[in-house]
Amino acid sequence: MREEIMESSEEDFVRSLSHCVNWQARGGKSGAMFYATEDDRFILKQMPRLEVQSFLDFAPHYFTYITGAVQQKRPTALAKILGVYRIGYKNSQNNTEKKLDLLVMENLFYGRKMAQVFDLKGSLRNRNVKTDSGKESCEVVLLDENLLKLIHDNPLYIRSHCKAILRAAIHSDAYFLSSHLIIDYSLLVGRDDATDQLVVGIIDYIRTFTWDKRLEMVVKSTGILGGQGKMPTVVSPELYRARFCEAMDKYFLMVPDHWAGLGTNC
Repeated sequence: MREEIMESSEEDFVRSLSHCVNWQARGGKSGAMFYATEDDRFILKQMPRLEVQSFLDFAPHYFTYITGAVQQKRPTALAKILGVYRIGYKNSQNNTEKKLDLLVMENLFYGRKMAQVFDLKGSLRNRNVKTDSGKESCEVVLLDENLLKLIHDNPLYIRSHCKAILRAAIHSDAYFLSSHLIIDYSLLVGRDDATDQLVVGIIDYIRTFTWDKRLEMVVKSTGILGGQGKMPTVVSPELYRARFCEAMDKYFLMVPDHWAGLGTNC
């Protein structure tokens, strides 16, 4: 798959991975350790064992989907996972051994200077970050409610062909993910300060709708333990997909052109 989607060679990939540093993921709540290659091309994320097993089950479908999209020139917004590795090392002083599972993914913002970064899920529950006035910069990863407040006065306009491609990619990717019971993914959006372009990619698409999440949804939606009538924080893959796609359609508005409004009553 790397041969299909990467412009650089396998040797360059290995060379990048050989020099990594600790990396602070802004906005991350999982508690996982992150690393970045010194050339800033790749991000490495520590994976819990259950997540590794989920990826092993999902990986063959993922490889087929991504390779097919590249070969057939179908739009996809999935941030590329480029490898999953288990590293074992031994402490010579106390003779203890330790293993670390790492996922390697592309750095969507490589070579860019981001003015603002958003992590969008299409939900408004607990999706707001409090920021100091005038400090909503890339130092803080903003969420859905922050974006809605921003676009009330400054909408995110994109051109019609960009809107069509983005919509096609998001809908195709979300359908693929939901068909494999994947939930809780996000659209990472960054605004490049230098070019005023938007850089987007779907991230965190490993979490599956397991039996415990299914039980949590049933309990919250039926009100067995109280709180009946509230939308559950965990929803089914199909419902998550529908909500995600609908929200992303609303977040990014199409630039009006000279054809806009024709055929409507004045």
